[in-house]
Amino acid sequence: MHKTPSLKDFRRIVVKVGSSLLVDSAAGKLNDDWLTSLAADIAALHQEKRDLLVVSSGAIALGRAVLKLPSGPLKLEDSQAAAAVGQIALARSWSEVLGAHAITAGQVLVTLGDTEERRRYLNARETIDKLLEWRAVPVINENDTVATSEIRYGDNDRLAARVATMVSADLLVLLSDVDGLYDKPPSAGDAKRVDVVARISPEIEAMAGASESQFARGGMLTKIEAGKIATSAGTHMVIASGRVPHPLQAIAQGAPCTWFLTPANPVTARKKWIAGSLEPRGALVIDAGAVKALRSGKSLLPAGVVKVEGAFGRGDAVVVRGPDGHEIGRGLIAYDAEDADKIKGRSSADVPAILGFSGRTEMIHRDDLVLGGE
Repeated sequence: MHKTPSLKDFRRIVVKVGSSLLVDSAAGKLNDDWLTSLAADIAALHQEKRDLLVVSSGAIALGRAVLKLPSGPLKLEDSQAAAAVGQIALARSWSEVLGAHAITAGQVLVTLGDTEERRRYLNARETIDKLLEWRAVPVINENDTVATSEIRYGDNDRLAARVATMVSADLLVLLSDVDGLYDKPPSAGDAKRVDVVARISPEIEAMAGASESQFARGGMLTKIEAGKIATSAGTHMVIASGRVPHPLQAIAQGAPCTWFLTPANPVTARKKWIAGSLEPRGALVIDAGAVKALRSGKSLLPAGVVKVEGAFGRGDAVVVRGPDGHEIGRGLIAYDAEDADKIKGRSSADVPAILGFSGRTEMIHRDDLVLGGE
């Protein structure tokens, strides 16, 4: 029997909101009252010093409503143009509802490539991390104005899962038109909701295929795909109803939902991924002082690096060796090999003058580093 998590257990939370919840397509406008209630929930969690991120659908649907486009399928260029109008309206709405609680919203538009290609992934992650450091709430959406059918996610469930893993979130909340995963179509009289999924097995996937949602573009299947992405990287996930006011408060108060558990906490899962899943592209030899600093939980600074080996790029995995040549850990490097070689042994304050740009203070951040024995 697995313990059901509670919303208060999590520090960094990604909330995914679908088009059908945000936009009243019949009335051609946002569901303002509902969005206001969700913003109040986000503000309450934000007040508790938690990090909140929103993955928001709705740009195409909202733009379509504003432009009064006819119902029915849209051609790609029509969808992109509708998204251009909708993104402005959507961003303004999020800014207003969060601003009412003195919270700054930051819009981040991404495509599939931004979360799949290493450099773009790192840039997106650094931008979002900085917004969170400033206590802003990033509002993330697929960049439908430039994403073609070949480079789209096609649904924001998987995008939300990628974002959650990118920022090392410990919880992904999928607000849906249904209150969780059922063992058969919810319309069946004897359908039972699954309260906790410890592992996404073939049986769980079969249930998802049977409980397709008429509202969501991908239905329950894409939510299960999102669950695989999230839980394998150490992020818990919950599917809950967004058809109620104050949906996050409802989850906190024990409303019906389905929790998907991860086998490890996010930091442990990330460190396992760095240690065992990535092929090292080079190595750094560090001095005894740096070894001591790393073992006390510090990041690796350029000053502690004695030698740079290999041809690696920013974001690649590298081996970290002590003065005697023995491996003490592995990590994701913040600089290309050429730049790392230029700044080795130097103070972080000297980096801008040496490289001509302000890079990261750390050569390897402690969150991107795993030492032997961890």
